[in-house]
Amino acid sequence: MPKTEGTSFPARYGRVAADGRVVCEACPRLCTLKEGQRGLCFVRANEGGQLVLKTYGRSSGFCVDPIEKKPLAHFLPGSSVLSFGTAGCNLTCKFCQNWDISKSRENDTLQDEASPEAIAQAALRAGCRSVAYTYNDPVIFAEYAMDVADACRDLGIQSVAVTAGYMGAEARRDFYAKMDAANVDLKGFTEDFYRNVTGASLASVLETLRYIRHETKTWLELTTLLIPTLNDSEQEIRAMCRWIHAELGDTVPLHFSAFHPDYKLRDMPATPVSTVRRARKIALEEGLKHVYTGNVHDPEGDTTRCESCSAPVIERDWYEIVGYRLDEKGRCPACGQQQAGVFDGPPGSFGRRRFRVAVA
Repeated sequence: MPKTEGTSFPARYGRVAADGRVVCEACPRLCTLKEGQRGLCFVRANEGGQLVLKTYGRSSGFCVDPIEKKPLAHFLPGSSVLSFGTAGCNLTCKFCQNWDISKSRENDTLQDEASPEAIAQAALRAGCRSVAYTYNDPVIFAEYAMDVADACRDLGIQSVAVTAGYMGAEARRDFYAKMDAANVDLKGFTEDFYRNVTGASLASVLETLRYIRHETKTWLELTTLLIPTLNDSEQEIRAMCRWIHAELGDTVPLHFSAFHPDYKLRDMPATPVSTVRRARKIALEEGLKHVYTGNVHDPEGDTTRCESCSAPVIERDWYEIVGYRLDEKGRCPACGQQQAGVFDGPPGSFGRRRFRVAVA
């Protein structure tokens, strides 16, 4: 299959309906497209009776970030990651904090062109241990992301998906066979919230979470952005944490992040620091071992504690590691407990830097 940058790329995960329209099965939305029509994501389209991806080989830009910014607290701590996205999204989140990318109409933001091999080489040159598919959801550019992942694997570079987890079964199977880590946004814990605020389905996301945790080798962490009055009640947070404990296990890291007014929710107040800390306290009460806070300055909420003896084993200030006590295999020096995660040698020292890079 030809891989031509900047052109329509033959996409997977589509079928032809009885009436001749093309059904995109990349996500549970199942957009049914007439000739020339694009799906809700705007980047998957019907051209000549074939499903195509319009953003293959094009990006909204490349940045080198700390891995902790994804956020991943238990995956190659202190390392750097080459991050990029494309355009469009298959959700309609009213609070989207990357709306200029996810809601763009392709050419508005797609300024950088790069082949999968060029991205892998750029990550190698920058000293990155991984590449992250982020900013908008890699579900909609899965073919491109998977080809980049293959090129990265050839160079010993790992792949990270930052996603909402709203993905079709076949695409999910192929995609996570190539991902080394994922942070999935669990955006709330009611179907009403998902339907009215994100335009998606909670049940489909929970199915993805179970699949990643139990059917793949992909390291999994979760993030929930807490929005005042919409998804921050104690009842909802407890229900979510109990589900995570029962279905995914008590060592899957959970990050609670503070909302700031953006996109279509500019009239909402920002999330108080106290709300984020309260959510963390609830999660710990429900038996989760690794719970973090984000978008607020909270050293305790940045600290990784041993899941057995609770001794601090990784201390952070924002995205910078200021104390690291695990051995090279990720074991606690106080009690010898192996911590859940991907720990490969000593921690990196990238810190909180962030800078753009040219790939092409």
